[in-house]
Amino acid sequence: MRSRAFTLLAVLFVAGSAGLGAAEHAVSVPVSTLSHIHGVAFGPADDLVLATHHGVFAVDPAGQARLISEPHDFMGFTRAGPDQLIASGHPSGGGNMGVLSSNDGGAEWFPLADGVGGPVDFHAMSVSPADPEVVYGLFGGIQVSRDAGVTWAISGPAPADTIDLAAGPDDPGTLYAGTMDGLMVSTDFGASWTRSGPEGVPVTAVESTGSGETYAFFAGGGLFRRSDAGLWTALSEDFGQRVIQHLAVDANMPNRLAAVTDASAVLISEDAGKSWRPVAQ
Repeated sequence: MRSRAFTLLAVLFVAGSAGLGAAEHAVSVPVSTLSHIHGVAFGPADDLVLATHHGVFAVDPAGQARLISEPHDFMGFTRAGPDQLIASGHPSGGGNMGVLSSNDGGAEWFPLADGVGGPVDFHAMSVSPADPEVVYGLFGGIQVSRDAGVTWAISGPAPADTIDLAAGPDDPGTLYAGTMDGLMVSTDFGASWTRSGPEGVPVTAVESTGSGETYAFFAGGGLFRRSDAGLWTALSEDFGQRVIQHLAVDANMPNRLAAVTDASAVLISEDAGKSWRPVAQ
């Protein structure tokens, strides 16, 4: 299982968007041609926004993706509020970008902070649904900001082979980590960790909602949802050898989810993760 999951997570794809630059924002391409997708979020108008190795793309209902940002490598990409996205990553010329914020759906970005030991390159970030002032990032351990990303501190070591982070839905000090060895949880802002789920099953994506749920994708097992009562429920089990790498929940329509798989397929669920369809189908 461990070897197969590493293979799945290490797959690189031919970038169908590699030729698009900042001067070509009007150009649209089928979303199926995008690759190196590093994050997904629902934008201010409930549109779908993708962070990629080649910039941020807005996806229309017909499945056409339009480059809206500079062609930087955006990572750690997530929604931070009704009109705000945050990200990290690398500028197109190389190096690290630190922590960035956008208030217009991902087109224009401005720097928030360098982070500890930065400029950081957060490959995973999460904003607490319980307190949006609390933001987590993965770089040199678990970093936490308690002022919406302006200042940062190291809260503790990350679990080994951490893939994804999600702040818990009810308590800003609760943090989930999807790792190659399973799902881990911290109740002290990432200072210490305990196991939450089976050992040795990679968890490749984890996401929490403001309405109290936490979603986790277990490689080979499918998508599960944890309710505010603490019970895990199996949702989708028909992913086969595919894994979900990125997951987002629409804050305005909690039953609407978006996912990106290891094959760069962009999927939508309208029933809280029970069934999925490709975008524009």
